[in-house]
Amino acid sequence: MKLLRYGRAGQEKPGLLDAQGVLRDVSQLVADWCGAELAPEKLALLRDHQLEALPAVAAGERLGCPVARVGKIVCVGLNYADHAAETGAAAPAEPVLFMKAVTAIGGPADAVQIPPGAAKVDWEVELGIVIGSRATRVAEAQALEHVAGYVLANDVSERAWQMERGGTWDKGKSHDSFAPLGPWLVTADEVSDPHRIALWLEVNGRRMQNGNTSNFIFGVPKLISYISRFMTLEAGDVILTGTPAGVGLGQKPEPVFLKPGDVMRLGADGLGEQRLVCVAV
Repeated sequence: MKLLRYGRAGQEKPGLLDAQGVLRDVSQLVADWCGAELAPEKLALLRDHQLEALPAVAAGERLGCPVARVGKIVCVGLNYADHAAETGAAAPAEPVLFMKAVTAIGGPADAVQIPPGAAKVDWEVELGIVIGSRATRVAEAQALEHVAGYVLANDVSERAWQMERGGTWDKGKSHDSFAPLGPWLVTADEVSDPHRIALWLEVNGRRMQNGNTSNFIFGVPKLISYISRFMTLEAGDVILTGTPAGVGLGQKPEPVFLKPGDVMRLGADGLGEQRLVCVAV
């Protein structure tokens, strides 16, 4: 299934796309796509429901982040060897982890802010993992049992704040609008192999990133198991799995960064597309 949330920011309702691509309101069945509603067994029950009988939603509604009340966003850095190389870093021996503030979350067509003083805002198309049930110190063999589904993500980053201001990466990753997610969450049963997903990103019509999750350094079970050793993962938490080569920082002969008016388009196999306009704030 493809789970969505639609409506004005802060007032979204739960929905899904039926087999014909019609957006249906599911608020009579679930309060929202969060917490226990994302458990694999709950999603399995919903699959058996007569979805075509649910109310259709009028065209043109804004889509928000497909997951409500995200508890935390755990990010993995340098998880593609080609991206590590373009940044001048060695491939890591263990996953590189950092956090992204949940206040950065936006929808798949919301504006991306270029904050005051920001001069090196960059793009990163990524596969996001949405956790469906609590995971604490899980083994790799059981890790996928805790996955509700997968989502398209853009790990927008201010590189100067990330790399030139001291401390950890988090402050370069967490400004409002720096975590567009969606358009939908594809449930795990419809993703046969999360390690065979092509993903891409364009800026102003120019293709900048072409990648595939087959080039992960650390795969999905490894990441879930590894992260769950250091923190409990709760239903609705999101893991961003890293980005392939082609970010602005790695462009030759000079880096290229986003400015107001730039338009990003990005997509991934089966996970839909985003269109994001950059605006000054």
